[in-house]
Amino acid sequence: MSTPRPQPIPVILVTAPGPLLTDLDAGTALLRLPANSGHGHADGEVCVACSSQTDVRTLLFNLIEEQRRGTRPAFQRVVVDASAVRDRQRVLDALNGKLPAQALRDHAVARLFFLADAP
Repeated sequence: MSTPRPQPIPVILVTAPGPLLTDLDAGTALLRLPANSGHGHADGEVCVACSSQTDVRTLLFNLIEEQRRGTRPAFQRVVVDASAVRDRQRVLDALNGKLPAQALRDHAVARLFFLADAP
């Protein structure tokens, strides 16, 4: 007997502070993308040390892994706060599958999540 395929999880991208970031229910996970790593390079530059903290696909994969391990409550949607990010198009491209996959996790994220319109 095969395991049922999980339902895709909607991801809502927020690019400006507002009520969507404060009125979250228990079924919503929040990811905040930082403006930069804070350790010496210019905003928008990516180094190996901070790529896992700013790559939206890595962060989404980590959410699923934390839920699978039981260290995060179950969620039905994700809100990504990209209001501090200078290059929001890169975040959109990552969520829409327009950036090349860097690891197998990126393929898992593409199957498990989809970019949804904000309510």
